[in-house]
Amino acid sequence: MMMPVNPAHDARPIPTGVPGLDHILSGGYAAHRAHLIEGRPGGGKTTLGLQFLLDGQAQGERSLYITLSESKRELLSVAERHGWSLDGIDIYELVPPELSLDSELQQSLVHSSDLELGETVRMALAEIERVKPSRVVFDSLSEIRLLSQGSLRYRRQVLALKSYFLLNNATVLMLDDLSSEEDDLNLHSISHAVIRLEQVTPAYGAARRRLHVIKMRGTEYQGGYHDFVIKKGGIRVHPRLVASDHHRSFAKDTVESGVPELDQVLGGGLDRGTTSLLIGPSGAGKSTLALSYLIAGLRRGEHGVVISFDETRGIFVQRAASVGMPLAEFLDAGLLRIEQIDPADVSAGDFAGRIRDAVENDGARLVLIDSLTGYMSAMAGQPFLVLQMHELVTYLNQQGIVTILILAQHGMVGRMESPVDLTYVSDTVVMLRFFEAAGRVRRALSVLKKRTGPHEDTIREFKIDSGGLRVGEPLHNFRGVLTGVPTYDGHRDDLLDERTKADGKPLNQRGSDAAS
Repeated sequence: MMMPVNPAHDARPIPTGVPGLDHILSGGYAAHRAHLIEGRPGGGKTTLGLQFLLDGQAQGERSLYITLSESKRELLSVAERHGWSLDGIDIYELVPPELSLDSELQQSLVHSSDLELGETVRMALAEIERVKPSRVVFDSLSEIRLLSQGSLRYRRQVLALKSYFLLNNATVLMLDDLSSEEDDLNLHSISHAVIRLEQVTPAYGAARRRLHVIKMRGTEYQGGYHDFVIKKGGIRVHPRLVASDHHRSFAKDTVESGVPELDQVLGGGLDRGTTSLLIGPSGAGKSTLALSYLIAGLRRGEHGVVISFDETRGIFVQRAASVGMPLAEFLDAGLLRIEQIDPADVSAGDFAGRIRDAVENDGARLVLIDSLTGYMSAMAGQPFLVLQMHELVTYLNQQGIVTILILAQHGMVGRMESPVDLTYVSDTVVMLRFFEAAGRVRRALSVLKKRTGPHEDTIREFKIDSGGLRVGEPLHNFRGVLTGVPTYDGHRDDLLDERTKADGKPLNQRGSDAAS
């Protein structure tokens, strides 16, 4: 007899116990329904099931794990590695009679698949009747498929299990390892929801894990692929970022770098809610220019995050200190977060998830990604790199974040090309170049575009030393900057070092004296 249930609570969303998955499923699994979790061995199905039961246990619900494929000892070992305790969760090792070492359960004559299947299902139903759980994980349907020896009997047995679960108002996860692809549609049609876990192994680096919801009746779930990771503590899902779902009001002001000449080139500085792209050859000073805005924000008491693909955390901090930008104090104060990412060990969802965590949980107001070249290496083989980046920067802009992207161009001198064109997703583009004059290699910067206001169209020399970034006055008689081979035909006295020698004072100090 079916247990009574309040219609308002029937099929209501209940937590999955997996961070990020509830968002994809619009609240969680449907109560009192059977859900199919499918994937190849090693995909994370058992971990997903255990997290579901542990969440139920935390809420005071009775939980049952029926296992045909793994022993109780193996399940306890998995839980121990994640730091979990399964005390309070019923684990039933369902051993088919023909595999039992108990002579009373073994058949003395020829095995009958009908008897074996019927007895296995009967034992499972009897345990459910005894425990009366609210949450059940059935692991796995592959054993039932093998005993059925035919798709019709298999479908009938799964239907019988599903009906019994419904009669007992249990919310069920049925795990399937896809040992027979030809039968998967049988399960899809009778399951309330179908979630598939996949692994994608690149030619180099760690496997990338992802899931997608194939169906979920009566629910507006988030479709498409969603990356997830399995670490100590279980599965964490990174829902695919949809920028249009994230809006926040913020003050539209302009942030300064602390270098007046640099801010002057950029029309006052960088605007909140915009993305700036710094492009140029390796070593041209892109990171140092970005650091000028980062440390200025930190000194104002704002939180910042650096996503570093190209340098270790220690080298990044050491290099910043060498140019007069100490970051250690801000790290100690919790204002700065530096995420060092191994390009061979991160997915697009994991990458976006780290940035979202820094923005939504740490309150970061400035994000520096150094560099997009490393990001492209991490996303190798993914055809939608630019689309993913577009969603990410749009999300950051809608959060009022000052976003700075660094992109190294191929080569150091001569004609240079960018490995990917992200100028259209950037509100501001600053180009840095090497040039030679007066017998020395020098650096120049120019602003190619700024959507949110006016900017200088001049070319200025800049220099990096122990005092940080120094920017000179606009230089004339330049040619070849945009083609990648800048040539300076002006007077040498207009250059930074030469002007310093003229009166014995650094450029920045001369500007201060003039102001006073």
